[in-house]
Amino acid sequence: MEQGEAASPPVAEEKGGEEEEDDLGYRLFPERNKKSQSFLMRSLFTFHNRCQLMLRMTLDTNPYAQLLLQAMKQSGCTVFNDRHFSCENCDGCVSGGFDSATSQIVLCQNNIRHQSHMNRVVTHELIHAFDHCRAHVDWFKNVKHLACSEIRAANLSGDCTLINEIARFKFGLKGHHQTCVRDRAIRSILAVRKVSKETAEKAVDEVFDACFNDLEPFGRIPHSKTDAKRAYKDFQNRDRYNANL
Repeated sequence: MEQGEAASPPVAEEKGGEEEEDDLGYRLFPERNKKSQSFLMRSLFTFHNRCQLMLRMTLDTNPYAQLLLQAMKQSGCTVFNDRHFSCENCDGCVSGGFDSATSQIVLCQNNIRHQSHMNRVVTHELIHAFDHCRAHVDWFKNVKHLACSEIRAANLSGDCTLINEIARFKFGLKGHHQTCVRDRAIRSILAVRKVSKETAEKAVDEVFDACFNDLEPFGRIPHSKTDAKRAYKDFQNRDRYNANL
């Protein structure tokens, strides 16, 4: 996995189980196993301060994140900044992850360098959090469940927009978006689980059609911020309509 890409989810069942810790992706998020630092100590680090500022900007202004936050709240899983997000140093190959054991989104402060990247990582991980809220996702024992959420995150977060793909020097015409979603879902699985590439590919292919076409809560594939704004407006109007029934 290239540096700066999002991987999710990193964690899982309690230590002492039959699975090794590394099988659950904790090796990528070393601060998950450390004692919390005091606020004063954490505030001394520029990475942490920058991460917090970019996170606040994303939550306040990004339509992808705003839609997901509202959908989470409507589903009974209200997200709080101080409780559900944690800026930490991570392995050099990942930008973020969803820790289902603590219901926290980990943001890799040493790897997220600009606002557009923060927007994409937060959106990607909020999709995992939304899936965790609305469904009984077995992140650790059922690779198909993980594959489905990774497909949805790649499809709906903006990971595979034309601009991002051009920045990766990847070009294509017919079916390129689907190819990007499939490839990135496989990469994310391989980053956080010790499974073969064949196993990851098989899991993604078996659930691809159903999960690619599951567009909740956007209702459409948001290929751009403009699409995301329209989706957010539609979601708000849907709430108003339902309230009048």
